[in-house]
Amino acid sequence: MSSSGDHARVLRKAERGTHQVHIVIFPGFKSMEAIGPINVFTYANRHLARLGDMRQYSLSVVAPYPGQIPSDTLISMQASEALPESAPLETVMVAGAVDIHAALTKETDLTDWCRRRAPDVERFAALCSGAFFLAEAGLLDGRRATTHWGVADLLRRQFPSVVVEADAIFIQDGNIWTSAGVTAAIDLALAYVEQDFGRNLALEVARDLVIYLKRPGGQSQFSRLLTSQMTGSVGMRDVQNWLHAHFEKPLKVSDMAAKANMSVRSFTRQFSRDLGTSPANYLEGIRCENAVSLLLDTDLPLKALAFQSGFGSDDVMRKVFLRRYCLTPLQYRERFKTASG
Repeated sequence: MSSSGDHARVLRKAERGTHQVHIVIFPGFKSMEAIGPINVFTYANRHLARLGDMRQYSLSVVAPYPGQIPSDTLISMQASEALPESAPLETVMVAGAVDIHAALTKETDLTDWCRRRAPDVERFAALCSGAFFLAEAGLLDGRRATTHWGVADLLRRQFPSVVVEADAIFIQDGNIWTSAGVTAAIDLALAYVEQDFGRNLALEVARDLVIYLKRPGGQSQFSRLLTSQMTGSVGMRDVQNWLHAHFEKPLKVSDMAAKANMSVRSFTRQFSRDLGTSPANYLEGIRCENAVSLLLDTDLPLKALAFQSGFGSDDVMRKVFLRRYCLTPLQYRERFKTASG
């Protein structure tokens, strides 16, 4: 988009006093991914009206054809119109589906519509597995994107030109946005409210919905301790529980293998097979989770926090945070502490 085009769009917004949002659904869409953002924008409108602010969100639910559209639950939604072909679009949010392969096969018109319309939209978002529509349309080639953790590997395999970041809550790359699993659509909608009307209004909406304004951490659906209870091997579960109890110590893979009474090679192979990650990466994740908790819930200095989390030094912790979160520990604390406090 050109800078002159951006300026003209901003002027049109100021004149209308509205932010236009189109929620795109289709048969079998995930209901939460449409209802969640609609609630966020509706609550934002209520707060704006209470403040005497005449601006608002103008919401439209659209689909490949108008009428009652069944979702993945007992809920159906009324699409007021078909996918708009010529009307200017400001913000578009495309829902995902539980069976995304079936949706891609059936909703080829939606994929084509995304390909045609997305380049001219200020914010074009794919929610959860909705990222597959954009990937199929070629809109994610060479871009960073996220999706539901359960289909992240599938997105990587099926569309290798997409830079998939599976643990992100949402990602912006140019005018294209993608969000993680289901409720992350709410996180993304709150980010839009903050972008459009400021942090205070977004925080009021988050308080109404009893959620974080900015969720700490990634989209990992289960803590590592809960994940350890889902693995098939009793021996591996014992090692994981032991790691959760001793992560602050200077542990090595050889220590873990000794705990399991296995050779390092055999232990590493079985652990990776059961957990889908290496022993060292798993331990690093535990330490990161503890560090995140301390960053948000305490005012401990970074050196003490790093020691209590098992990193050995704040410099080591800093390097790990930059690699995992693209933020330093101090930046992480500054960004998320207000919302979680």
